[in-house]
Order: sequence, then structure tokens, then C-alpha cells
Amino acid sequence: MAPFTLIIGNKNYSSWSLRAWLFMKHAGLEFEEILVPLDAPASREQLERYSPSGRVPVLQHGKLAVWDSFAICEYVAELTGRGWPRAQEARAVARSVCAEMHAGFTTLCSLWPMNARARNRRTAVTAGLEADVERIDEIWNDCRSRFGGDGPWLFGDYSVADAMYAPVVLRFNTYGAHISQTARWYMASVLEDGALQDWLSAAKQERWTIAADEVG
Repeated sequence: MAPFTLIIGNKNYSSWSLRAWLFMKHAGLEFEEILVPLDAPASREQLERYSPSGRVPVLQHGKLAVWDSFAICEYVAELTGRGWPRAQEARAVARSVCAEMHAGFTTLCSLWPMNARARNRRTAVTAGLEADVERIDEIWNDCRSRFGGDGPWLFGDYSVADAMYAPVVLRFNTYGAHISQTARWYMASVLEDGALQDWLSAAKQERWTIAADEVG
């Protein structure tokens, strides 16, 4: 099998990079990692060497380039047979909540940018932001109650859905989201995850700062 290379952005700020990286770790794939600092003078030029879209993340597998976090997760799931629940209904719901995360929650992502190092940040809570938080809380409660079983993750075993919502957990942790007890338990499982802890440790060592993402 051809070697894998994952091109990512800053670990402190790049939520889409985290999704792909985290799922590849849980899927057991070994890969080389190339980090391109974002919002720097040479960022665009560097990214164009690797990415058809000029964005991160990008997975290189031999001559193939796969861009977009969700597409990378789907590709890795196909290669490894991991990442989606076995039951048809659970798979359908898992793909639905992943697609909702991928396409939605724009207010949350805008007002609460991912900042893995930051704690105790506070911002004004708009109606749109509150609605996004409530909807995510609802998703987590629904998935855990219907499909969680005996495992700690949204669908029992670790899935693409957990990778897709991991940056949301970091946002909630940074900005102090008011969420249900079930959602807090789920957050605790994500924050204690060894792969995520490795990512957070690396983020703490980064010296880059993106002013637009230092809010609250």
C-alpha cells in the first residue's frame, strides 16, 4: 500500500485538519504529517503545492489527492473498514449528523473559532449561537440514547461522527457552553481521548498566533 501523507494547518486553530487527523489515528493508519502554518505570507503558495482547493487538510495516497475532511474520512473508512456503525439505521443517522456538521453551524464556527489552547473565553451569546449549541446538544443526546450502547462514543464505538464533532467539543470547552449532563459526559470522553490529547499537546507548543481566532 502506498504511504499516506496528511497536510494540515495549525493544530491550535485548524478544526478541519483535526477532524481528518483524528479519524486517521483512530482508524490505525500510519501517515506522514506536513503542517503548513495558516494566515502567513507564504501559506497560499505552500498549500497550492499540495491542495487542489488551496485549503487544508489534504490526504496524499500515492498519486491520489483527497481534499476536504469529510471526503478524507470517507476514503479512510473505505480502506480500513472502520468508522461507520454496522447497523444500517445507525449508519444513516451517523452520516446525517456528519453532513449537518459539515454544512451547518456557521454561526457557532464564526463566533466561537477553534482555539485549542484557550480556556475561559467569553463572548456575547446571540440567538443564532444559542440555537447552534442547543441543536448540537440535541444531536449528542439523540445519538447516545439510540445508538451509544455500552461505548463512550456517539454510536458506541468510535466513528467518523466523533471526529467530525471533536472541534465542537474544544469550542464548548474554550467558551463555556451551557449544555446537558449527557453532553458533558460525552465531552469528557472526547477530551480524555489519547489521540486528541496528543493533538492538544502539540498545539500548546506552537508559536503562531492568528489574531482573528483569539476572541473572548
